Formats: sequence, structure tokens, C-alpha cells
Amino acid sequence: MTTISAPGTDRRSTRPAPGGLRGVVARNPLRTFAVLALGTSWLAWLPYILSPHGLGVWDLHFPEVLGTAQLSGVLPGALLGPVTAAFVVTAAADGRTGLRVWAGRLWRWRVRWQWYVTVLLGVPVLIVLSGLPFAGGVVHAPSALALAAYVPALLLQVVTTGLAEEPGWRDFALPRLQGRFGPMRAALVLGPLWGLWHLPLFLTDWGGWPTAHWTQPLVFVGFCMAFTVVMSWVFNRSGESLPLAVLLHVSVNTTASVLWSDMFPGIGAETMLLALLITSTIGAVVIVVATRGRLGYRGPVAGTAGRPGTGPAEDPASAVVAGTAPAAAPRPSASPLVDSSDGHR
Repeated sequence: MTTISAPGTDRRSTRPAPGGLRGVVARNPLRTFAVLALGTSWLAWLPYILSPHGLGVWDLHFPEVLGTAQLSGVLPGALLGPVTAAFVVTAAADGRTGLRVWAGRLWRWRVRWQWYVTVLLGVPVLIVLSGLPFAGGVVHAPSALALAAYVPALLLQVVTTGLAEEPGWRDFALPRLQGRFGPMRAALVLGPLWGLWHLPLFLTDWGGWPTAHWTQPLVFVGFCMAFTVVMSWVFNRSGESLPLAVLLHVSVNTTASVLWSDMFPGIGAETMLLALLITSTIGAVVIVVATRGRLGYRGPVAGTAGRPGTGPAEDPASAVVAGTAPAAAPRPSASPLVDSSDGHR
């Protein structure tokens, strides 16, 4: 009898796997997710890439929304990518039970208030500090217009960026990857995938085309790899709170897009991205060293036993459908720092 993996483990469930295309998805959820997330977004972005906003080989004009054509040209492809792929794969592989678990993390907003302070205030401060070495230690106060636009822009980013991406990257892919490979290997897989998804946009005005230097996509992928380590730690330590992951993501985006040009008028987007890469890399190294590579993860990892963060798989009798959280897996602490009760990080 064909069986499917219990969530986050290498053990097997006694529930028969579906046949046909649905069975293929159930047996290969991560591969299917990656193909769908990248393929659907890239295909949907193709008209924008070929338009005057990109390569300019197709005289197709996208309407401007809030002063930019990117919302009408990029947003549809973003919404068809990670979040839609995660929904389709979860529905096909895990059914309603899996969808409830997947959607449940979206409402896991009740975490300690220190997390929100760190994400909403600490992240902008760190980004400003990252720009100081490139600006000779000089930073300008943002304009009143930029400050007034910050919160509305943040909320818009939640809808157009956070909710378009994080239900796929962090809610769907990260728990499965950590349960299969462990937290460090999961980050090393998810980071490049996250960066790769964006690459076609570097052929458009989104990525500074045609004036951006050819190294920019490489720097961006490097940033995604380092920042994935940071986001994995936040996700794990906050009890897998997707709202917090969304806010962390969009806090970086909004600070970079709304405040940076006012505070560092002489520093362009290329240098800003380099500053973000350096800062996120330092943060990732600190987290890896402090947690000894566990990144705050304390759930089971397939085929391992005996170490925190790589504990044994759950008993098959308690397994639930593939891709959902293990029924008996310990839930990560919601503490913003080290949980002094057990010493795990």
C-alpha cells in the first residue's frame, strides 16, 4: 500500500496516497510547489518583462496605480506564485485538514509584544545603521511626506508582498523543509529559491532595468539567502507566527522604498542592497553561532534523534496528513530571546 510522509518526519502514515496527478503532488509536494510557484509567476510576468517597462519588445502598456505600473504588471504574477502554489499543493496532498493547519498560521498573531517592537521599529533602525558606513556617518531626517506615507505603504506591502509570498515561503515550504532536512539545510534551500523567484523582475523597472549593474541579481540572491536564516529564526522562535514573518518582510521593503532615499539621498539602490546584504549576513552569522545552527527550531527532523531541534519522528499512530504540523511535535517558544526554561535557542 502506498503511503505518504507524516508532516515534518520521515515516518509513514497508513492513509493511502491518492492516485493520478494528485498522487504525484502528494508524493512530491516541495518539488511541485517550487515548479508551480516559479512557473506561474514567471509566465504571468512575461508580458510585463516584454513591455516597455522591461525589454521593450512588445508595445503593451500597463496602467499606473499609485504612480507606478508595477502594481498592475507585477502583482498578478506574485499572487499566482507562492501563495497559490501552496494552496493548490496543500489541497491536493493534504485536503481540508492540511488547509486548516496551513491557514491557521496566518492567524497566529498572539505573540509577545517585544516581537512587534523588534520587527516594526528595530528593523528600520538596523537598516538605517547599515547605511551609515556608506554615507560617511551622515544620515538625514526623513521628510514629513515620507513619514506620513510610511504606515499606509507598510499596509499596502502587507497585501501586495507579504500575503502574496509568505504563505508560500514560510507557511508552506519552511516547515516541510525543516522537518525533512533540519533548519540550516532548509534555509540553504529556501533562500536561493526565494531569490530565484525574483530574478525575471530584474529585466524590468522593478529591478532597475536597463541601468542596474549585472551583479545586482547576485547580490539580491545573497541577501535572500542570509535574510532567510533571520526569518527562519524569527518564524521558529515566535511559535511559527506568519503575521510576524509578513511584518518582518514588509518592514524591510517599506523602509527601503519609502525612507531610504530621504535619509541617504546620495546612496542609490545598488549600494542600499549591498548594505542590506552585509547587515543580514552579520545577523545570520550571529543567529547561527548563537543557536548552534538550530535557528530556534525544536521540532522533529526525519531520520534523526537525540538532539534538540533534530528530535525523533513522532509515532506513526499520531501522524496526520503530509505537510501539516506533527500532532506531537513541540511547539516553538514565543519568546523573543532564549527560552530560559529549557535553554534551547
